[in-house]
Amino acid sequence: MSPLTKNDLRRIFEKLDKNGDGLVSLDELNWLLGRIEARFSLEELESLVGTPCLGFDEFIFFYDSISNQNTKTEAENDEESDIAKAFKVFDLNGDGFISSEELQSVLVRLGLWDETSGKDCRNMICYYDTNLDGMIDFQEFKNMMFPTIS
Repeated sequence: MSPLTKNDLRRIFEKLDKNGDGLVSLDELNWLLGRIEARFSLEELESLVGTPCLGFDEFIFFYDSISNQNTKTEAENDEESDIAKAFKVFDLNGDGFISSEELQSVLVRLGLWDETSGKDCRNMICYYDTNLDGMIDFQEFKNMMFPTIS
């Protein structure tokens, strides 16, 4: 489905604005959302929108924020795929875990390993090993790479 133009949004806004005051009330907005099977209480909607009614510019902002959720999901899927590829680089035996030996082996290949600091890989593993199994699983790897992605 192609995105709506500003003219499309203007027509929708004007149809929603039943009393012609230049504002779309939460009741009017909730009616539209109900038509697309998005059910909110008025309290939830006001908390989401942050105001009891929307002018046209705020209506466009609201539309952009809810329509960009699909774009965000695609970007997150791409990011997840990239993280999975990176994880596989370190998971040399393909068992779904990164051991300190695998981490060290990859760091050696990349020229990032200093032989004088032998405990570093174990320390790195321990720092991010939240389930204390001595290895990094995929979720722990994601948390290590991007602490806000889980």
